[in-house]
Amino acid sequence: METKLSRRLEAVASYVPQGARLADVGSDHAYLPLFLVEQGRIDFAVAGEVVQGPYQSALQNVEQAGQSDKISVRLANGLAAVELDDQVSTVTIAGMGGRLIAEILEAGKDKLGSVERLVLQPNNREDDVRRWLVEHDFQLIAEEILEENDKIYEILVAEKGNVGLTADQLRFGPYLLEEQSATFQKKWLKELDKLTYALEQVPLERQADRSAISQKIQQIQEVLHVSK
Repeated sequence: METKLSRRLEAVASYVPQGARLADVGSDHAYLPLFLVEQGRIDFAVAGEVVQGPYQSALQNVEQAGQSDKISVRLANGLAAVELDDQVSTVTIAGMGGRLIAEILEAGKDKLGSVERLVLQPNNREDDVRRWLVEHDFQLIAEEILEENDKIYEILVAEKGNVGLTADQLRFGPYLLEEQSATFQKKWLKELDKLTYALEQVPLERQADRSAISQKIQQIQEVLHVSK
């Protein structure tokens, strides 16, 4: 049976290089590694999962697909699922908060020696992920923004390298900022509305809070070339 992916995971899969040795952290049901193995894109993957239920589900899916020789399902937290002799070249982490992704990378950074590419899909706080990448000599080589089921997702693709990012690039993404797609505009106009509403709720005497929100609003207005 062929594994079907959501649009979000299909986009993540598209950035995994041909022949990569993959570690999929928080693999859930192992859909991503199964899809890539079935497509003949990879022939080795670690599917790491920290929660017992999804781990059992991943194990079952891999066994039923007859791919246990190519996909190793492991119960472990983050990159603890990866052994050095796996010689992993690509790591995917999708569907988690940006801060958690940064924490996973930080906790497992000693496992990234052989890793050539990171494909990361944070559900929020993308700036936390970009900041971690910059601080650990990974540079963004591609970004994608897409909408699925009324949610907007960003995918960040990084390889080894040392390129700094400006404050705007950290927050909005250098490639996404350059492209300014309709989905990008939709995301940030929505954020602008949320911040404007939040500002209205903050009492005048809380000047520091008001100032912090106002700065965020101004940054978005400048990037989108809109005025309120």
